[in-house]
Amino acid sequence: MYLAEDFEFRKIFGMVLNYADHITEMNSEAPSHPIFFLVPPTAIIRDGETIILPAGSREVHYEVELAVLIGRGGKKIPLRSAYDHVAGYGIGIDVTLRDFQKVAKKMGYPWALAKGFDTSAPLSRFVPRELIDNIYHEEFTLTVNGEMKQHNSPATMIFRIDEIIEFISRYFTLNTGDVIFTGTPMGIGELQDGDSVKATLGNLVSLTCSVKKEI
Repeated sequence: MYLAEDFEFRKIFGMVLNYADHITEMNSEAPSHPIFFLVPPTAIIRDGETIILPAGSREVHYEVELAVLIGRGGKKIPLRSAYDHVAGYGIGIDVTLRDFQKVAKKMGYPWALAKGFDTSAPLSRFVPRELIDNIYHEEFTLTVNGEMKQHNSPATMIFRIDEIIEFISRYFTLNTGDVIFTGTPMGIGELQDGDSVKATLGNLVSLTCSVKKEI
């Protein structure tokens, strides 16, 4: 059912402001085109592993996201064939040092530290695209210590998967093994030492991580 576990991950693209309710939650404005940042593959951890909260941060947030695995690379990919480049779908958690990000935004600095630190990208297994009838009919959730925090569907995205792939590939060559985190809905919140976080994509796949504060 799942794609090979030895898949080599490459670049990670993280979409921002791709759900209207989250835009309201963040008191932001809807973008006119897809907006994204880059995360190194060293940020990835897998199911059952531990999110490490860096000692220097006092405000670390979770953001659940549909994850898209690129199976066939390309440049300037047409909208009509964008889904042909998708190998599969999974669920991911964008772990964000919110206090660091706030400072970066205020100063006009990049977000690399806030979004790309080690363990900041928990990622599930991937279900092959052809085994999912319609990814937009699936729902995804995130719970912390068993309490529901986020629940939404890719159907409510502002920019759909094909639009994201078409846009990114205008400027970046997509490689096999690249991953796109497609944005988070409302309900983001803070992680604490000792928490247990679980993300699900329908009945297809789940991801559970413990949380530990760095000493």
